[in-house]
Parts: sequence; C-alpha cells; structure tokens
Amino acid sequence: MTDKIRVLIIDDNEDDYYVLSDYLKNIEGKKFNIDWSFNYKDALNEINKDIHDIYLVDYRLGVKTGIDLIKEAVQQEYEGPFILLTEKGDITIDEEAMKHGAFDYLIKGEMSSEKLERSIRYSIDRAATLKELKSKEKKYRNIFDRSSDALFVTDVQLVFTEVNAAFLSLLSCDIATLLKTKLATLIADKHLSHTLCKELETKGFIDDRQVEIWLKEKQTRQCVISATKEKDIDGNTYYQGIIHDITFIKKAERATLRAEKLAATGRLVRTLAHEVRNPINNINLACEHLLNTDTSEEHRLYLDIIHRNSNRINALINQLLNSSRPSEMQKKKTVLQTLMDEIVASDKDSFNLKNIALTMDYPSKPIIIDLDAEKITIALSNILINAAEAIDHDGGKIKILLKKDNEHAIIEITDNGSGISEENIPRLFEPYYTSKRNGIGLGLAATLNIIQSHNGSIEVISEMGKGTNFLITLPLA
Repeated sequence: MTDKIRVLIIDDNEDDYYVLSDYLKNIEGKKFNIDWSFNYKDALNEINKDIHDIYLVDYRLGVKTGIDLIKEAVQQEYEGPFILLTEKGDITIDEEAMKHGAFDYLIKGEMSSEKLERSIRYSIDRAATLKELKSKEKKYRNIFDRSSDALFVTDVQLVFTEVNAAFLSLLSCDIATLLKTKLATLIADKHLSHTLCKELETKGFIDDRQVEIWLKEKQTRQCVISATKEKDIDGNTYYQGIIHDITFIKKAERATLRAEKLAATGRLVRTLAHEVRNPINNINLACEHLLNTDTSEEHRLYLDIIHRNSNRINALINQLLNSSRPSEMQKKKTVLQTLMDEIVASDKDSFNLKNIALTMDYPSKPIIIDLDAEKITIALSNILINAAEAIDHDGGKIKILLKKDNEHAIIEITDNGSGISEENIPRLFEPYYTSKRNGIGLGLAATLNIIQSHNGSIEVISEMGKGTNFLITLPLA
C-alpha cells in the first residue's frame, strides 16, 4: 500500500463524512487524499473516473443502497475495492455486500482508526491480488482459446467440462454434444483407451502418446495426446490436456516414403532394363537374320516364338520404366465431368459383366483442371477397374463423386467390395505389390506416379467386408 492513499467517502450525511475523515487523519504513518460524494449519481460518476484507491460506501444512499451502487459498479467491470459501512451489524447485509463485490464490512458505531486502517490495507492488497490474478487468467485464457492445438479439461470421470475452438474444429461437433462425452470414447483403439485412462488415474499423467481419434462418420485422425491429473482449490480432481493433430505429418511421411521407394525402385529397374535390353536386342537381331536366311518351316516356327517373346520382354521393360519414372505431361485445360464420362464409357463392360450399379454425382458447374487427359484416364481407369474386381457378390455398387473447394478438385470413388486390410493399405501403391493371382503390381504404382506428376494426392480409406474409398485431389486450373 502506498504512503498516499486516495479515498472517496460516499455518504449522504455530512457529519458522518467528517467523522470518517478524522478517523483517516488519525491513522499513523499514512497520508490520505480524501474526497466526498453525497449522492448516488455523483458517486457512480466518480467511480467511473477510476482515480481513487479505496471507496468507503454508506449502506443508506437515499432511495438506493450502497449495495446497489457496488453492484452497478461491478457490472460496469470496475475492479476497485469497496468497504461497506452500516449503522449496526446485520449478517444478511454483510453476506449480500460480499456477494455483490464489497471487499469488507464495517459498523460505524464500532469504528476506530485501527480497524479502518486494517480494513483499508486488507482491501487494497486483496484488490491488487485479484487484479493480478484476472490479468493472468485473461492471458492464459487467450492462449487456451486461440491455440491451434486441441486443449481440454475434464472432470474426475474424464467427461469434458471445457474445450477450446481448435478441439471443436478437430472433431467437427458442437460444444453441447462434446460436454457430455468421455475422453475414452474418442480413442479408436479400445484397449489403448483403457490403458491410457488407467495410467492417468494411477500415474497422474500421460506424455505424447500416439492415438487415433474418432471423428464424425467413423473417420479417424492420427493425433498425439498429453494430459495431467490436477486438483482445484477445493481439492476436487480434474484432468487437463492437449491433443495435437499429426495427420498431415503422417501423410507427408507416407508420401516421402513412397517417393523414396519409387526412386529406389526406379534406379533398380533402369539398371536391370539396361542390362536386359542389350542381350534382348542381340536375340532380336539374330532372329531377324535367321528368319531372312532360313526358310525351313520348322525353324521359322521356333524363331517366331523367340522373336515374339523377346518383343514381349521388351514391352514389359517399357512398362516397368514408365511406372518408375515421372511421366512427361502434355497438359491442357479439361472439364473433369466430361473426362470422367469418357473414362466410365470406356470401362462400362467391366461394370456390366458383373451387374454393378454405377452412380455418378457431379456438380452442375464445370470443374476445370489443367491435366494430361491420356495419363489421368489411365490413373482413374486403374482405380475403377480395381473397384470392379474387388466386388465378388451380387448387389455391387460403385459411386463416383466429383466436387471442389477453393483450390482443388476432389474425386471420390467408392465401392462396396471386399475391402483392403489395414496392414495392406500402406503397401497399396508400392511397385510389384499385388493381391491378384495374375497381377504384377504396377497399376496403382503408375496411378500414384501420374497423380503426383499433376501435383495431386491420393488417399485410401477401407474396411474389410464393407468396401473401399479412393480420394483423389488435383489442383484446379
């Protein structure tokens, strides 16, 4: 408390004002600047000026009371300390005054300089402490609300009691729904969910644990969660934590790994192609020479077989090379809806033979992309044919959905086929990986290469026995 304290006495009785002034002047070691307001309206104006350190407020102020004045000042977000003064003690008035913002309560008939000094010192110190706490709360509240990571607070049962905007955005749900939800139900792996909740209860913390968080429509996101067990000032247990979305980091890691695998495979293929092509060329030249010089029908039969299979090996080498190196693009602006119709028309036999119901959902406004139509046709046709081959039951369905956002065209191809196991999805675009009996595993590798050559991306969501969804994203023209 400073040596010079600015005091405003709010009392409609002039005699009481002088009595209080004398008490203040008799306080040793302190100096006071004393002002007086004798009516409600004038007092409120003085409070709004915020030039005083302490306010001594009489309970009776004409029609209204000192509690009315304190309540109105607090509603206007004034944080200064008020001391309510009454003629006689009344526990009801005391409790009401404290409830509405008074810092202390004094009875005029029991007043002394010592009591008044103690009350002023206590009230000013408490006001300073509360102001500092509010400042810190505001600072940390801003950090909580504006954090790009999902922050949360739960009760002892791990039911959410408070979350920030990033948490709502991550889960795409409303606050009313979330505040009835338990943390455990958001974690996709039930065994891991039980383990983490048990660790929180017993150890009091979990640090950087990687989990899959459920979103709407049974989709998940890769996240890292940290949380701690805390107690509030009343000793009640609660939990607070942070969830960091690492989905895009994981996607980038997978894309980098795929690129590295493709690059390594490409180097291997080019080396093998070079080493194989030289003897194949020699075989072809020798066959052609013998075909021109030897007219024996029996020899021609075998020479034709050798020549035909040599050409087949040469074609396979070309296919391997095309799947492992970036494609040269011949791009032009293309309406995606038109191109998709042409692809479906060329592959319709695959659907008709299996009685697959094909539905297409296109926006009315053209989606224009700068692309190589021939190569994109190969990529999307590979996906459509794989979708058809994955359906081995009656009632097969394939849906093609086209849409766009501000920067990208989005193609979704969904089937209700056999699905892909979770452990096989990361290998889906690897060269030479295939689940088909007679496949060589180059179709989807070539598809990925073409999509990436267009600065696009491709993601796969699948569930065994229910089907697969391919999500292709390409930049708009």
